Amino acid sequence: MLISQRTRRIVWGLGFVTALGLLAWGGSVWAVYGRSAGRVFGPDEIGSVPVQRAAVVLGCVKTLPNGLDNLYYARRISAAAELYKAGKVRCLIVSGDNHAKGYDEPSDMKDSLVAAGVPAEHIVCDYAGFRTLDTVVRAKEVFGLDSFLVVSQRDHVRRAVFLARGFGADAYGYAAPDVNGRYSIKTTIREQFAKLKAVLDVVIRRKPKFLGKKEVLP
Repeated sequence: MLISQRTRRIVWGLGFVTALGLLAWGGSVWAVYGRSAGRVFGPDEIGSVPVQRAAVVLGCVKTLPNGLDNLYYARRISAAAELYKAGKVRCLIVSGDNHAKGYDEPSDMKDSLVAAGVPAEHIVCDYAGFRTLDTVVRAKEVFGLDSFLVVSQRDHVRRAVFLARGFGADAYGYAAPDVNGRYSIKTTIREQFAKLKAVLDVVIRRKPKFLGKKEVLP
């Protein structure tokens, strides 16, 4: 069967766009991994984690829409408590979204950390952590941290470290255990696209949605 010239053009165009997209994605992965290399530590490497004034815990919901506990959340809380108890940080900044009534990630994280044995006076809530970019930029510009730790799952931590370094902070990461299986597929896919956006954010110097006045850490 003969293929029309118009069809060939469409196929060629789709192939070109796909190749361009894959190239851009591959470049963003290379950039994120390169800038975070040697700076992200796991639970079995806690002794090697550099001592910092504070760790920023990246927010997520405590409970899933189906009512089940969010494993990403629970493991980040455990990892942050481990860092504090190991003497790696003096305080924790819990950063997340509270844009709507009844939705308050930072307060939930603070309550969970207190339950895990972290003193409430050593926990600071950042209520304007709407995106990872907002969180790391605010850690530097609002909370005055030129160097800090970031706590989340490994791929998210790599991206946060990349963003923080791209905006002038000397960041390191502590990776909570990953979540595997079908439970994690959506998050894993989203994280791959987020790498590309992170590179773009650094290139165009995207600003946080809300910066606000400076705050003092304990």
